[in-house]
Amino acid sequence: MNILEKLNKSEIEKTQIKKLTKGEILYSEGDVCENIGIIKSGHLQIVSYLEDGKEIIYNDLDKNKIFGNNLIFSSNPFYRGDIIAKQDTEVCLISKKVLLELFKENQDFLVAYLEEQSNFGKQLNFKIKLLTFNNVKDRILYFLSINKNTIKYKSITDLANKLFLSRESVSRELHKLANEKIIKISGKEIVKI
Repeated sequence: MNILEKLNKSEIEKTQIKKLTKGEILYSEGDVCENIGIIKSGHLQIVSYLEDGKEIIYNDLDKNKIFGNNLIFSSNPFYRGDIIAKQDTEVCLISKKVLLELFKENQDFLVAYLEEQSNFGKQLNFKIKLLTFNNVKDRILYFLSINKNTIKYKSITDLANKLFLSRESVSRELHKLANEKIIKISGKEIVKI
């Protein structure tokens, strides 16, 4: 939303607001990315499906998150998954042409966009490093270390999604780590001892 807040009224009029209902697909895997999207409200997921029907969640996007920013200037600008509304969602879409105009005319917008790109790069590096840990214990302990030894979570399923692991394996390992007195679980918070 920092990016949107940097727009003046005439610039906002160049954008498109799209309202989605829960379950609606905004873009399908293979579609050409012609806009960046900024979530004004709601929740989107970028998902792909394997031949056996297994769902792979690439990204969870809540309010203020941006998507399409890594594809819009790509030489291969095709979505790698479906973008699905997980609840009623409102998205601001900005076309490539308008985006380039905004970069040229609004330096604050350009800086906010580049900051978002940099943050995305850091998040991607985090995900890559997280995925290098082959076992559940190491992944949980690494996640704790980068979160100052404290993790607050909504549910085990939510935490498992952040760790790219199954809910069952995360639950089992958390109980094991708690029994070994490596962590303490209190409500919806995990603290490394």
